[in-house]
Amino acid sequence: MLESIWPQNRNQNASAEDAPYLWTTADSQQAWGSPEPRDVTNRKNMALLIQLRWTAVMGQIVTIGFVQLWLGIKLPLAAMAAVIAALVTLNVVSMIWTRRRKEITSHDLLLALMLDVAALTAQLYLSGGAKNPFTSLYLLQITLGAVLLDARSIWSLVVLTTASLVGLTVAHRPLLLPQQGIGDDFSLYITGMCIGFLLNAVLLVVFVTRINRNLRDRDARLAAMRQRAAEESHIVRMGLLASGAAHELGTPLSSISVLLSDWRRMPELASHPDLIEDIAEMESSLKRCKAIVTGILVSAGEARGEGSAATTVHKFVNGLAEEWSSTRSKNTLHIKNEFGADLAIVSDAALKQVVFNVLDNALEASPGWIELAAGRSGDALVLAISDVGPGFSSETLAQLGKPYNSSKGRPGGGLGLFLVVNVIRKLGGKVSAENRADGGARVTLTLPLATLAIGGGDAG
Repeated sequence: MLESIWPQNRNQNASAEDAPYLWTTADSQQAWGSPEPRDVTNRKNMALLIQLRWTAVMGQIVTIGFVQLWLGIKLPLAAMAAVIAALVTLNVVSMIWTRRRKEITSHDLLLALMLDVAALTAQLYLSGGAKNPFTSLYLLQITLGAVLLDARSIWSLVVLTTASLVGLTVAHRPLLLPQQGIGDDFSLYITGMCIGFLLNAVLLVVFVTRINRNLRDRDARLAAMRQRAAEESHIVRMGLLASGAAHELGTPLSSISVLLSDWRRMPELASHPDLIEDIAEMESSLKRCKAIVTGILVSAGEARGEGSAATTVHKFVNGLAEEWSSTRSKNTLHIKNEFGADLAIVSDAALKQVVFNVLDNALEASPGWIELAAGRSGDALVLAISDVGPGFSSETLAQLGKPYNSSKGRPGGGLGLFLVVNVIRKLGGKVSAENRADGGARVTLTLPLATLAIGGGDAG
């Protein structure tokens, strides 16, 4: 049986204006999603490399124009324009390819960086080779590779850039400089080196910062998935323990049932109405214990009776209320069914147990009044359980859905809400908890009707 879903560590001084805390699977699609979210880090980084290539295209056009027109240095414009046109074509093809490709790998990023190195080498070859101060842009490619790639790929890029630089010292097209002195040539080189350094620094800060943000997002997703795996492992262990306990309880419960039946038939006891009444109450309690054991086994997939069954929303809600009231408190629960037009759904044992658990803990916090409200929000069934108890503490709201989030002082307390959040998440829904403006608390379960509808998917 799920336990302690309704937090009993409610702060008597909790403010009704406490902001509601919402734990949703919409939020967890990126972190916990079901199915697991695909890692899009490489795709984002490829998009950044495409943006960097557009920057390179614009930078080359500006630099070539400045050198040709302002400094009067003759450049092979046709050949350099062909390299720029090749870069533009590569970028357009990369954008289309990235949209159509399902997965971007580290090898794809390596290929993109190598093509950028090849384009840079071609432009340097046409503009003085290793004597060109913009050879420092090779460091930009190496730095990006160090951030994006694995060790083997990084060294492959280092080898390529080193070979390119060495090759430029041997083969290149010399620049046709105007008639200037050595001092002027050196000043020109220093100026180019300063411009290259500034360009390197700006591009590194802008793009490496964005790449690191992508990597941090990836690490956050991985951490959330590891957390989810750990919590699901915890749930599996508890399920195994509960299933084993239910099997173990079957034999003693059957023995007690036989003994009570024998007692009812004994003449010595049959003549005492008070004893017969006590036996009847014991049999009723025993029947409830058997129902609890059955519920545990049904939820574990080892049904002793029927598990899921076809029903409608109205029948499901009314049946929940009637069954819960008959075994707990007949006059405490108030029903408000505003779902609207009825809809056929599958009544799932785990979902019913979740609602029962919320109601049980609401009863413990508010023995005099509980409300179960059913409504519809778009394509979702909304079940809201409200009470007039002391409300949630801010600590409980901040840790909603975490295991052992309770101050009841009982070993294992606080697992109920943890299990409820996981069950609802498996059904594709969300759980929210808040303090009501007029006092008390409210837990809201929102479930997509597509999951509950007959033929709409596995509700378990």
